[in-house]
Amino acid sequence: MKDLIITEIRQVREAHAKRFNYDVYAILRDLKERQMESGRKTVLLPPKRLKPVEQTTYATTSTNT
Repeated sequence: MKDLIITEIRQVREAHAKRFNYDVYAILRDLKERQMESGRKTVLLPPKRLKPVEQTTYATTSTNT
C-alpha cells in the first residue's frame, strides 16, 4: 500500500530539484531565501561535539602451522 503523503512529498521534492536543474547549491540557496522571507524565528544551534572513543586493542591469533 502506497502512502499518499510520502508520494506527494517526493513529487514536490522532485519538482523543486528539477526547477534548479538538480543543483544542490541552488536548491539550498532557494530554501534559505524562503526561510528568511517567511519571517519565522529560526534557531541556530552549535554543532554537538562527539565524545572520544577509547582505543581498544584486539588480540590476534596466528594460525601458522
